[in-house]
Amino acid sequence: MATIDGHKVKLFSLTANRELAEEISRKTHIPLSKIQLDRFADGEIGVNLEETVRGHHVFLVQPTHAPVNENIMELLITIDAMKRASAKNINVITPYYGYSRQDRKSKSRQPISAKLVANLLETAGATRVLAMDLHAGQIQGFFDIPIDNFRAMPIIVDYFLKKEFKDDIVIVAPDHGGAVRARKMADIMNTGVAIIDKRRPSPNVSEVMGVVGDVKDKIAIIIDDIIDTAGTISGAADAILDLGAKEVYAACTHPLLSGPAVERIQKSGLKEVVCTNTIKLPEEKKIDKIVQLSVGDMFAQGVLNIIHNKPLSSLFEYEQYITVDEE
Repeated sequence: MATIDGHKVKLFSLTANRELAEEISRKTHIPLSKIQLDRFADGEIGVNLEETVRGHHVFLVQPTHAPVNENIMELLITIDAMKRASAKNINVITPYYGYSRQDRKSKSRQPISAKLVANLLETAGATRVLAMDLHAGQIQGFFDIPIDNFRAMPIIVDYFLKKEFKDDIVIVAPDHGGAVRARKMADIMNTGVAIIDKRRPSPNVSEVMGVVGDVKDKIAIIIDDIIDTAGTISGAADAILDLGAKEVYAACTHPLLSGPAVERIQKSGLKEVVCTNTIKLPEEKKIDKIVQLSVGDMFAQGVLNIIHNKPLSSLFEYEQYITVDEE
């Protein structure tokens, strides 16, 4: 337990990304509290909090990537346990918000699963949610509790600016929906923008139809929030190189890297794929082309700001982004 400004605070981690939780713990000086997770023979999840949380401000780290349903159930059951153990408030740090791509009905008789997950978190007892780069901004409106949508942009921009490229740079949106994100990055880096014109005949299948914008003799950086099967990114990289780009990089917040993603990245013309550690990558996916940047500083500062009742908005902008001193 840690006591900060007279508040009793505890930090817990479930199984999805303990390494990130440990980093947040080091930077905030809040030790990770003990929790026991069990599986019954039929797969049911059992949770036992091994420390009291009565009257505590609790922070719980659990992104909900694959196995999505397992990770969500771990999270919901643990929140319920904390509520029933009289935690003062329960702040859920879910850097990757599962089901976020199902944020609207694109066809008749479809669910809005991102809204359902929000309902489940609130019903379980969450009092605040900290996420990063939600797939759609309107997901914040699905909640009746505070939700902070952190941005990875400052970390990604900082990485590329430190490379000090000598050639002109162009920021590329992988589709029309990503144009706003690409424009934001381009404005910070003072570069041009291009857009991939693609169509998606079915889920996880995309076809590059063309590139809108000038990429010839430039270093292209494709920016997206999620890389799943890497079909879009690898196809876009090859199309950009065919149009005369010198090098192509890709950047994203959430490296889902499902199925053939790593193989596609390895075979593509991409120089690097820069992502964050909102999702823990298994060893077999840590290839030389993939660079992971840590979001631990940002979430650690967010935790401290919440405890100190300070605003979080300064953490989302490149110019004001700061890091937490571990000393």
